[in-house]
Amino acid sequence: MTPHKLLALLALSTVLAGLCGCADYAAYRKCGSGCPGDAELNASVTALLAQHRALAAPNQVYARTLDRVVYLTGQVAPGVLRVVDNIAISYAGR
Repeated sequence: MTPHKLLALLALSTVLAGLCGCADYAAYRKCGSGCPGDAELNASVTALLAQHRALAAPNQVYARTLDRVVYLTGQVAPGVLRVVDNIAISYAGR
């Protein structure tokens, strides 16, 4: 990888990390350490994740909820080339 491409990748990573931090900060300013319903929602998502052994260590997936937005983070097994995100919000009939 050329130095220019490496620098561009580093700059892009920094910007993306900053944008994620902005969302966290906005939710923190709105609700402090948690908005109403966040703890219950996070517990529900964590319980659902725990039902799937493939998501346990070493491929641990963590859930964090801020202002009713669930953030999933984690790692996958060595050798995985790509992660495809097909997560959606289910239809609640409204």
